Amino acid sequence: MKQLILCLTLLSGVAFGQNPVQVEVSGNIFNTNGDSIKISQYYGSHYVDYINGKLDKKGNYTLKGAVPVADYYVLRLGQQHINIILREGSAIRINADGNNINAFHTISGSDESIALNEFVGQMQYFNQKKDSAINAMKTTPENQEAINKYYQTEYYKFSAYRQKFIAEHANSAALLPVISTLDTDKEITIYEAIVNQLLACFPSSPSVQNAKNSYDQLKAQKDKQNFLASGKPAPNFTQNDVNGKPVSLSDLKGKIVLLDFWASWCGPCRKENPNVVALYNKYKDAGFTVMSVSLDKDKAPWLAAIEKDKLIWPNHVSDLKYWSNEVAKLYQVSSIPFTVLIDRDGNVIDTKLRGVELEQALKTIFGF
Repeated sequence: MKQLILCLTLLSGVAFGQNPVQVEVSGNIFNTNGDSIKISQYYGSHYVDYINGKLDKKGNYTLKGAVPVADYYVLRLGQQHINIILREGSAIRINADGNNINAFHTISGSDESIALNEFVGQMQYFNQKKDSAINAMKTTPENQEAINKYYQTEYYKFSAYRQKFIAEHANSAALLPVISTLDTDKEITIYEAIVNQLLACFPSSPSVQNAKNSYDQLKAQKDKQNFLASGKPAPNFTQNDVNGKPVSLSDLKGKIVLLDFWASWCGPCRKENPNVVALYNKYKDAGFTVMSVSLDKDKAPWLAAIEKDKLIWPNHVSDLKYWSNEVAKLYQVSSIPFTVLIDRDGNVIDTKLRGVELEQALKTIFGF
C-alpha cells in the first residue's frame, strides 16, 4: 500500500521567516538493517531533511534539534515515513517495525499526530477499495452494477467515518488531510469550516496557510462559476461539428443533454468515455443525448478518438483552438473532463458529474 505524504508547497521565505522551534522525537525501530533516521518535509518532488540521526545497535534513536517552523513533518527511515505534527517543545516517542513503519507503529506524546495517522490509514484503505472497484469495472464490465453497489457501500462507510472524525477532532491540526478527501464542488462549506478550525489551532503552520490560500482560490472560482448553478439557464452557443456544420446547444431542447468537454489527448477523458457510451446507449431512446465539445487543436486525432472510443452520438463540435475553445471559455472550463448535465428546458441540473454520480443522476431522472 502506498504511503501518503502530506505534501507541502511552501512559499519561499514563509517557513524560514519565522522562529525555529525546538523538538525531540525518540523511540525504537526494530526489524531494520538501516541506521539513518531523519525528520524531514516532502516538497512535491523531494525531501528536505532538518534533523538527522542514527539508530544504535538495538534500534534506539533520539532526534533533538530545531525545525524551521511549527508544521507537518515526517519521521523518515529510508523510503518509509510516519507523518508527525511538530510544535515548540514537542517531545514525541515513536516505536515502529522497520519492515513497515507506516503500518506498524505506536506514538505517544502527540495526540494530534496519532489522530493524523489514524485518518491517513483509513483514507489509504478506502482508496485501495476504490482502486479495486475501478480496475474491476475495466476487467469485468458485465458486473458493473454489482461493482457500483460495492463502491457506494464503501464510500458511505468512509464518509460516515470521516464525519465522525471531523466531529471528534474539532479544532485539531489532525484535520488537514481531511481536505484532500472532500468533494470541493459539493462540500465547500465543510472545507471552509476545516480551514477556519486549522487557522484557529495551528496559525503558524505554512501548510495551514497554504490550505487557506487554496480555499480562497477555489471559493473565488466557484463564485465566478455560479452562473452554472442548478436551475440556471445553460449558456447557448453555436460551434461547427465534424463536417463543418454549425450546431447549437439550443437545437437539443426537449432532451436531457450531457455537455461533455474533452479532448483526444486527455487521458482521464478517454478513460471516462466507455462510461458515457454505456449511459448513452441505455438512455438514448428515453430522451438523453450527449454534446461533446473537444479542446483538440488538430482535426485528425479528434476524429480518430471519436471513432476509436465509439462515441456514436451525432453532436461533436470544436473550433480546434485547444484551451482557447470559445465554448470552453464561455463555460469557464479550467480542466477536463468537465461536464454539465442540462434538463429538457435548457437549464443546468448539475456539473462535473462522472462515473457513478452521472449514472445515479440519470437513473433518478429516467427512473430506471
